[in-house]
Amino acid sequence: MTKIRILVFLSTILVVGIIGVLASYYARGYRFDQTLKLNPSGLFVANSDPTGAQVFIDGELKTATNATINLAPGTYDVVLRKEGFLPWSKRLTINKEIVTQIDANLFRSAPSLSAITFSGAFNPSVSPDLGKIAYGVPLQPDDGEKAGLWVIETINLPLGFNRDPRRITDGDLKSATWVWSPDSRQILLTTKTGVFLLDTSTFTPQSQRINIATNVSKTLADWDQKEQNKLTSLLSRLPNDLNSIFLRKANDIVFSPDENKFLYTASDSANIPEGLIKSLPGSSTQKEVRNIIKDHMYIFDIKEDKNFEVSDSPKTIYWFASSSNLVIPEKDSVAIIDYDGTNKETIYAGSYTSPDAFPTPASNRIFILTNLGAQNSTSNLYSLNLK
Repeated sequence: MTKIRILVFLSTILVVGIIGVLASYYARGYRFDQTLKLNPSGLFVANSDPTGAQVFIDGELKTATNATINLAPGTYDVVLRKEGFLPWSKRLTINKEIVTQIDANLFRSAPSLSAITFSGAFNPSVSPDLGKIAYGVPLQPDDGEKAGLWVIETINLPLGFNRDPRRITDGDLKSATWVWSPDSRQILLTTKTGVFLLDTSTFTPQSQRINIATNVSKTLADWDQKEQNKLTSLLSRLPNDLNSIFLRKANDIVFSPDENKFLYTASDSANIPEGLIKSLPGSSTQKEVRNIIKDHMYIFDIKEDKNFEVSDSPKTIYWFASSSNLVIPEKDSVAIIDYDGTNKETIYAGSYTSPDAFPTPASNRIFILTNLGAQNSTSNLYSLNLK
């Protein structure tokens, strides 16, 4: 009887051990093939916003997002399709025992337009935090009560808890210019009669505006210093060698909303060394560029230590709210691309005042300035609803 108990005990340990080993291999992506041979595979996680997109791998429908698929190591052409939305596609490399994840933003193939302003708009300018747009309203011969500088908040528009545009000063500002402060709370207005610092939360009539022309240089210098301090703080997360390269060889650095990536224009040629940031399993397998060229535009991903080229010449590019896409205003069209420079899609094609297409803090819309092709009509701001 004792021998039988010992045999059962040893058998139990053996079975549990075998099951544990198999579970370990299964968790690492190993699967049995038709010959019962245990082969390594990788885990592919396909997510999309909105969900429910079909997942095609090398032309074969596999599943719907959001889902996890086991794939043998190799390179695959992945396409996501959802009715009413533009397709998303990318070539991915799957490595054994590694989880490769995509988070694709899908955009409507026929987005709708909703008017945001109705009295005309010109010279729109988005705030640094993307939360506001300042724009001028022209002086009308029959109605001058709405002329001036207005600010509209881009959060929760056009649906939800809308906040009406507010006028922050009056007058004919057709020949004026304005610049946002780094904290998005003030605007520096320059007219033929002077330079004025305006609080965007209150209305200041033109008769009460204070001319700061004699101190404008100091104000701009203070703003530049604040921007530089913030940039230095954000770049301090990088190893010293990388920090030094970007401070010396990059211009117009703009961080993504989540502050994990930044867009920049190379001010000179340089090589970005590898291995200074610990590599992450399952990081992007898209082609990157470590030898940067002057005037080319790039994205550096801090978490994954990846550098991608997005343009071979300087142009207007904005971060999209998702931090994984970029908005590129082009002549007669607006495009969105993934941050790694792939999957470029035209989300709007038609008449608009280029490059006046602005992202918002919401990932389902952008703003554009257009007269919808009516040559004799005043342009207005419209919300382009993408999802």
